[in-house]
Amino acid sequence: MTMQFGLLGAKLGHSLSPKIHAELYKILKLDAAYGLIEVPTEQLAAKLSEVRRTYTGLNVTIPHKVTVMPYLDSISPEAQAIGAVNTIHIKDGKAAGHNTDYFGFSRLLTHNGLDPAGKTVVVLGTGGASRAVLQCLSDRGAHHIILITRKIDQAPADLRAKFAGPLAPKVHAYAEKLHTEGNRSGKLVLRSMCTYQELPHLQADLLVNCTPVGMAPKTGLSPVPAAVVANCGAVVDVIYNPAETELLRLAKLQNKPAVNGLYMLVAQAVAAEEIWLERRLDAALIDKLVDQVAQLL
Repeated sequence: MTMQFGLLGAKLGHSLSPKIHAELYKILKLDAAYGLIEVPTEQLAAKLSEVRRTYTGLNVTIPHKVTVMPYLDSISPEAQAIGAVNTIHIKDGKAAGHNTDYFGFSRLLTHNGLDPAGKTVVVLGTGGASRAVLQCLSDRGAHHIILITRKIDQAPADLRAKFAGPLAPKVHAYAEKLHTEGNRSGKLVLRSMCTYQELPHLQADLLVNCTPVGMAPKTGLSPVPAAVVANCGAVVDVIYNPAETELLRLAKLQNKPAVNGLYMLVAQAVAAEEIWLERRLDAALIDKLVDQVAQLL
């Protein structure tokens, strides 16, 4: 019997996920299918109730990574900490939420020699992908993470609590937390939140775009101008289609390291399959799939 998997999102015409998973099923010789499930937010609960009867696993993308969480039976510790779900495993009628974006972003950093430890990193956007990126940067020892949002008072409350507010009390709070709990890096991580208006005045070692600006239908647009790119040492855009966004084009014009999100996409897909299939897969599959999928862009 063919196993059913799919991607849950609002607009999915740009997605390469079906091709990635189809290639993986060929390599693994699996009788499986992966489809696109477009659903608006107001119909999300009903659609999830429907597909959980026939599907083994789902990926979740914009704009459902946070809103899907109340409809799940359980949420893994890493997804709970991140505050977003991008992978759902359905077993015995129960839907369990996970987050493999974290793993994918970490693998992207390592693969491209971008070590955030001790660095200042600017992250654009407060959505589901951003949450995984923020947690990964923290765990890998970034010194200062600056989260950029349009309006601070409209940012998600939990992110405001972590990133907004006076810096001095935050330093003391995080120092105390580090002393009692620590984090995976074992280092103090400073966090702050700024608006796009303040961004031109900031210097950073790395800029990470977690907004959809640059992908269809906003191709040809950059979330920040060239002057902001000039203040950053390297640029990562988690968008993978198009392969070169306007933001990455601006970075390359300035001879900055510029990395798209394809490696992250493939790495998180392999991690999702490990959850669904309940088995470990060869890490070399990631590089093989990246080479194959890159030819499609």
